[in-house]
Amino acid sequence: MEECDGKSTPIREFYRGTNVFITGCTGFMGKVLVEKLLRSCPHIAKLFLMLRSKKGKDWQTRLDETFQDVIFDRLKKEVPDFEQKITIVSGDCQAEQLGLSSSDRRLIIEEVDIVFHVAATVRFDEKLNISFNTNAKATEDILDLAHEMKKLKALILVSTAYSNCHLPDIEEKLYTYPYTYNNMKAIVNSGNDKILDAVTKILLEDWPNIYTFTKAIAEDLMREKGIGLPVGIFRPAIGVGTYKEPIPGWIDNFNGPTAAVVAALVGMLRTFYADVSKKANIIPVDMSINALIASAWDIANRPRPQSGDDIRVYNYVSVLQNRVYWSDLIKAMSAIRETAPSIKTVWYPYGWTVSNRFLHLFITATMHFLPAAIVDGILFLTGKKPKFVKLYKKAYLFNESLAHFGLREWNFTNNNVLELHNKLDEDDKSIFYFDFKDVDWNKFLMNFTIGARVHLIKDDLSTVPQAKTKLRRLYIADLILKIILVSLLFWILYSMYH
Repeated sequence: MEECDGKSTPIREFYRGTNVFITGCTGFMGKVLVEKLLRSCPHIAKLFLMLRSKKGKDWQTRLDETFQDVIFDRLKKEVPDFEQKITIVSGDCQAEQLGLSSSDRRLIIEEVDIVFHVAATVRFDEKLNISFNTNAKATEDILDLAHEMKKLKALILVSTAYSNCHLPDIEEKLYTYPYTYNNMKAIVNSGNDKILDAVTKILLEDWPNIYTFTKAIAEDLMREKGIGLPVGIFRPAIGVGTYKEPIPGWIDNFNGPTAAVVAALVGMLRTFYADVSKKANIIPVDMSINALIASAWDIANRPRPQSGDDIRVYNYVSVLQNRVYWSDLIKAMSAIRETAPSIKTVWYPYGWTVSNRFLHLFITATMHFLPAAIVDGILFLTGKKPKFVKLYKKAYLFNESLAHFGLREWNFTNNNVLELHNKLDEDDKSIFYFDFKDVDWNKFLMNFTIGARVHLIKDDLSTVPQAKTKLRRLYIADLILKIILVSLLFWILYSMYH
């Protein structure tokens, strides 16, 4: 792809000399955002990255580990001194006022021009207080900070396309809910864990999980506290691997359908609860980040909202202009099984994507839990720790959590995204590409599947020849096992009636 190196473009000029504050910089989207800004906006001044200590690692260790990711290799070659443009502020979305020191808070207020609030907990089964504090309360802290900032040009809240998935039609606007942000804040601050667990079941009557619900509550807060600020809400669909940049197929997490792809690739998953005729609202993460970067430029050039209804919302979805279906992902996975199988495959990969719940449960019981129980029994008898039933229980719960999105479709609008793209000049359209009309889905899905193989299960493509040999052996073993099981079934039936 032509990067238009050295050319001045409207978006590049917008970021020239600016200081950008980013939360969630070590997350999936955050890494791609940091890399893209530093590489494609050469005259950006500073990135203020909010980091916290985690799992016994201080922020410096976490930052060093983040930059060891292969996604930053191209940046290191093209912009070797990029770390000079990075300033770390110690903060935590769970803490009051983001846990910022008075000096860091003053630094942000005085120096920052653009804010990308990307940090979130995306766990579907997170505790209510943790999800609320990270996804909603931290947004309040960001907005409080924004009202004091002296140079603020744009503040973008990264939400999700499914924040309003309790509705059949999702437009690029803010909605109202039975529970406001202030209602939820009072509930979270007043209850103990048992009370909050009980309350969560009531709150999630319409929403499928706590993640989408707390993102909706964060949007409700934006309606109230975003007035008068240069704010926008960016709602990406289901983010998966990169399409082009900085390398095709990069991914670093098992969220969304990625876990199913990996489990199927190694022969662990036999049933995926989805409807193959439904559109898959998946988006390449690099394209999503390009649209996010462009949205800040757009917000800075728009009048500041005078009411909640004026706040600009961008539904970045793939189900309108150039559609891809779950069946397309299944085809890509099948193709990879033949052309680039993994050496880490534990059994011959095959399975079914089913939308019938009874059939899904039947396959789960017979092809997941029954074999897992047998293997665990053998492990127990040989003095080893059983693990497969527990593993498949997690897989079952994961399958159930994704089913809401694999079995349904929503009617989205994305006129604001289309209008934004039409505003870009040709160079910006190339550098910050995010138009789905140009996406070759077959190519992307193949790269995504291979990327999951290489980057998640750490299986380099050099192992393909050995993996193909192993796959042939597993096929024979699987065939023999099926013959034995069918013969056993016929013998049992014969014994019962004779």
